[in-house]
Amino acid sequence: MNVILVGLGGAIGAALRFFLSNGATYPVLVILAINVAGAFALGVVSSMVSGQARLFVGTGMLGGFTTYSALAVDTVELLQDNAAWGLAYAVGSVVLGVGAAWLGLKAGRVGAERRTTSHTSEAG
Repeated sequence: MNVILVGLGGAIGAALRFFLSNGATYPVLVILAINVAGAFALGVVSSMVSGQARLFVGTGMLGGFTTYSALAVDTVELLQDNAAWGLAYAVGSVVLGVGAAWLGLKAGRVGAERRTTSHTSEAG
């Protein structure tokens, strides 16, 4: 069952990435935005969701949505065209992605704490 959840989620994420990047004027920037947004979303999901929901959304959808391979190929192509742009893209992608993941984890923890506090005060 878990492999089906991951596969279905991955198909949705990959299709969404294709939809957003296909025909884009600047596909490299679209992939950068997708990877940063996906890092943030995975941070939120990782801190708020577990079990099969995390497999479907985190591993599946967000794993299919974001793509390291596109980052790697885009970086090499940019490096070949313009070393400064290629280096800026590679460093920027890592820094923005890590920053977005950190913010996502923080946001998810705040959301989880609020949810817990809200359920506790309702029960009391």
